[in-house]
Amino acid sequence: MSAFLIASVVQGAAILFDEFVFHRRRGLPRWERIGHPIDTLSVIACLLFLTFVDRTPTTEVVYYVMAIGSCILVTKDEWIHRKYCSAEEMWLHAVLFIMHPLVLFTGMAEWEDNRPLFLAVAGGVFVFFVYQIVYWNFVEAQARKAKQKAHYARVRQEELYEYFSE
Repeated sequence: MSAFLIASVVQGAAILFDEFVFHRRRGLPRWERIGHPIDTLSVIACLLFLTFVDRTPTTEVVYYVMAIGSCILVTKDEWIHRKYCSAEEMWLHAVLFIMHPLVLFTGMAEWEDNRPLFLAVAGGVFVFFVYQIVYWNFVEAQARKAKQKAHYARVRQEELYEYFSE
């Protein structure tokens, strides 16, 4: 079995757990709603590069730069995550930081052998990318606005009740 596939499945499961347990529990501030899809896009770029570019000494260097850049990019939020995330979520992020380079560099090791697999995984990651943008920036944002509006309406109603009850 492909080491790339195993690493991708483990990373995918960890990301989905982070998304559907931790992110849904705490919500995402704007900087994460923008930053997380950028992280995802960096992975897609690496996988598409492996899929469509022939391996040469020059393209290997280009891929190294892309993969290292992606690995650094995904750590960009950790300075502020410590203020928003639980210890459990931070631990899961550490697991993801281990898996991220494993996926990218096992992919490089299998560059010539698994191009259809890279494309399939990139397709799955692309679906997650679209979900991140649509859910967090439209669906959840509208739900959050409706919840805030209902809260403010309730607060105003309570204030009026207190005002007239005196």
